[in-house]
Amino acid sequence: MTDVHILGVGMTRFGRHPDSDAADLGAEALLEAVADAGIDARAVEAAYCGHVFQGMVTGQRILAEVGLAGLPLTNVENACSSGATAIREASLAIRAGEHDVVAAIGTEHLTSSFKGALTPDPSDPEAAVGATMPGVYAMRARRYMEEFGMTREQLALIPVKNKANAARNPLAHFKTPITIEDVLESRPIADPLNLHDCSPVTDGAAAVIVMSDRALRKYGGDRAVRLAASALRSGSVDVEPVSMTFEPLTWATAQDAYERAGIGPGDVDLAEVHDCFSIAEVLRVEGLGLFEQGSYPAAVERGEADISGRLPINPSGGLIGKGHPLGGTGVAQVVEVVRQLRGEVGDRQIEGARVGVAHCRGGKAVGIEGAACTVQILVR
Repeated sequence: MTDVHILGVGMTRFGRHPDSDAADLGAEALLEAVADAGIDARAVEAAYCGHVFQGMVTGQRILAEVGLAGLPLTNVENACSSGATAIREASLAIRAGEHDVVAAIGTEHLTSSFKGALTPDPSDPEAAVGATMPGVYAMRARRYMEEFGMTREQLALIPVKNKANAARNPLAHFKTPITIEDVLESRPIADPLNLHDCSPVTDGAAAVIVMSDRALRKYGGDRAVRLAASALRSGSVDVEPVSMTFEPLTWATAQDAYERAGIGPGDVDLAEVHDCFSIAEVLRVEGLGLFEQGSYPAAVERGEADISGRLPINPSGGLIGKGHPLGGTGVAQVVEVVRQLRGEVGDRQIEGARVGVAHCRGGKAVGIEGAACTVQILVR
């Protein structure tokens, strides 16, 4: 069976795009990925497009804009993991021998379709009584403080770190570093979370070109990064009390990915994780096995998760700093890891990085543990 390689990556600026829509952004990212791969766009044999609130045929509109209408195209909706799932589907098509060159796109024009705090799925019973994602994660933060002694100042260091990284990322939504005081004095959202603890409403898109061994030999692979694993799981129904400070879904998906890639968490050099809220970074990093449960806030305080630290987390700025255009997020995480492993990110570069993880999780946070979780492992 062939390996799967990523040869080309592309990404728009994340932020507000009042003069573009999701298809425009997706087309921009796709053309950049094709150019980065050094191939003719007509070499692409199929495409998968992840998005959440963009309607039924966004992927087809993207292909039409870049002159590729008529290709096999699958639109993918899997909550915040939509773009990451598009990459997984593209990789499966390569491994199955169905195609040799496939595009995976993630896009979202969130500012035109969503204005306030996301809720769990409307069918969820907790949503019916007013649960929102900020409220749920605020409860998880408060419980983590109770169980492990995390201070409010330690939690604030996560957006401080991520927005410092974003300030060095020309494609990030936010460009200004912040302080602990900025976090603590920002507008309250759901105690203990304030505005700077939350990811923003963002427009943006990203794309990757995945290839088989055969295609890589044809087009040249000096800059290719191997997609060693792409794992996907969905959450189980909550039928008994569950921990608010540990994520079995992230843990199980990560174990699947590590096994497929033939590595362990100790082999990872950097990780892009789904920090939709500051506490989410804590839960996901520990769920991935990268830090022991209860240890991550103090590790951040010691600088271990900085770009120059022992294990950099979210060097792109993460969802809090780079932005969170839902369908675009999972692909953008992979774009960052690929560029890190290729040594192409300037003063955000992690020296000697060879193995990177991209973790994305989407869907309602109550009633069902999580709708979808993806863990992608990339190796150079």
